[in-house]
Amino acid sequence: MPKFSVTGDVDPFLHVTLAQGEKIYCESDAMVMMEATLDLKGKVTGGIGAAIMRRFANGESFFQQHIEAVRGGGDCLLAPTLPGAMQVLDVGQVQYMLSDGAFVAATASVELKVRTQSLGNALFAQSGGFFITETAGTGQVAVSGFGSISELDVTPGNDVVIDNSHVVAWDNRLRYEISVTTGGNSGFLSNLVNSQTSGEGMVLRFSGTGKILVCSRNGAAFRAWAQRPGSQ
Repeated sequence: MPKFSVTGDVDPFLHVTLAQGEKIYCESDAMVMMEATLDLKGKVTGGIGAAIMRRFANGESFFQQHIEAVRGGGDCLLAPTLPGAMQVLDVGQVQYMLSDGAFVAATASVELKVRTQSLGNALFAQSGGFFITETAGTGQVAVSGFGSISELDVTPGNDVVIDNSHVVAWDNRLRYEISVTTGGNSGFLSNLVNSQTSGEGMVLRFSGTGKILVCSRNGAAFRAWAQRPGSQ
């Protein structure tokens, strides 16, 4: 199986080592360098229907890059679109849900599936609307987060509340629901209005047993700051 490792301290690369005949796929434009023994092709992974669903669910490009060791073993370097950390997840006994823009690359034995969310989560989450991406199969998947990445463990009776914009990926065995950061006993609509007008965002409340990856930076907030006059 291809070997994934993260190399570099600041804005690291994903270093992939492939033996002859092995394949990986990655997000469009992720490839930075590859040895001449490897071939790169743009493909629609899983068919047109699956590509369209992933586009809605996770903001992925319609075409993905497929890298195969055709003329012998070789290495390649990949990088995500936004600056920040990466982490390699082992997929098999545990499967993961991926937030928008988190996917970087996966071994060919890992599939990215799309499933529907509940109406409440779909309307207010930033994780693909009615659709969200879930891993399947066995292998490795690399994800990225804007800024640093930290790993959190959720245990029964110890729910975790995370700002929606900072969630990278989570164990699919976890239960989650969308909420607002505003406390109090007001109705959901009132809390939603208070949350938006106070600058507080939507949050995800996780419960059960499993792992969550969070990133230190809010990509949407950073883009809004960068577009403000005088921010440069």
